[in-house]
Amino acid sequence: MTVLEQIRLTGLVPVIAIQHADDAEPLARTLVEGGLPIAEVTFRTAAAQEAIRRIAKAFPNVLLGAGTVLTVDQVKTAFDCGAKFIVSPGLNRKIVEYCLNNSLPVTPGVATPSDVEAALDMGLNVVKFFPAEASGGLAYLKALSGPYGNVRFIPTGGIDESNVLAYLKFPKTLACGGSWMVKPELIAAKKFDQIKELTARAVQLMLGFDLRRISVAVSGEAEAIQQAKLLAGLLNVPVTEAGSSVFVGAEFEIQKSPGSPGTLSLGTHFLDRALAYLQRKGIQPQPDGVVHERGRAISARLDVTVGGFQISIVEV
Repeated sequence: MTVLEQIRLTGLVPVIAIQHADDAEPLARTLVEGGLPIAEVTFRTAAAQEAIRRIAKAFPNVLLGAGTVLTVDQVKTAFDCGAKFIVSPGLNRKIVEYCLNNSLPVTPGVATPSDVEAALDMGLNVVKFFPAEASGGLAYLKALSGPYGNVRFIPTGGIDESNVLAYLKFPKTLACGGSWMVKPELIAAKKFDQIKELTARAVQLMLGFDLRRISVAVSGEAEAIQQAKLLAGLLNVPVTEAGSSVFVGAEFEIQKSPGSPGTLSLGTHFLDRALAYLQRKGIQPQPDGVVHERGRAISARLDVTVGGFQISIVEV
């Protein structure tokens, strides 16, 4: 899997300014525990080089990048220290050409059609949209991307909990960069518990896990109808029969045939990102449990059960 595909599946890129290298390892650990094993350490501080080195050594599974890269020498330094991708605020031809010539993933910043066309001319199809909000936000990005069907963007700058989901739902967004969960003042104050909480909340906001339906099986059609009417009376919702099941509202399904295990169906905004997140936790989809539609996965059954219930995830 390429670095850019890993970034896409992770979805969020914490953009970090570290003032003291001693904070690098605890911060990386906090991001991993919060569900984001990825970091873009910016060259805005003197500690950046050592911070990248320490994170790369202590957490080799973290997808580690270097940001605010302004010179080719910084590119060399970043990769010598263990960075796996380069991010620059603007489209610096020397940086891009060096990275491409050395097979190093790079996403330069763009803000205009001319920037995008320059990136295309150099062979890039993934760029950073920066500064996103100051440049016109999502509406401007949609207009900017219109003529360039094969270009994907990483919006960064002014992204936070209030707008990140809207950016991520735009099909031409590869991922979003942001610093709201890793604010410099939180790092400086060593408030890693708060950073972990903000990181976990950002992941949940992106994935949007929620309970969509509970399915249970009973001994036959008569019992299914009887149980459905009982539940519907309690909840004051309609009963609908459909094939082998009776539905109570939209949230409950009672299957007419015995023997089927119950199922808890969870919804998510992005199935591929949800599966990648769960796989990092050791939870896999069942080999025959992924349903595709028009070439993309839309639902999956997981290889775990909770209280005897199978778990399935559907993109909504």
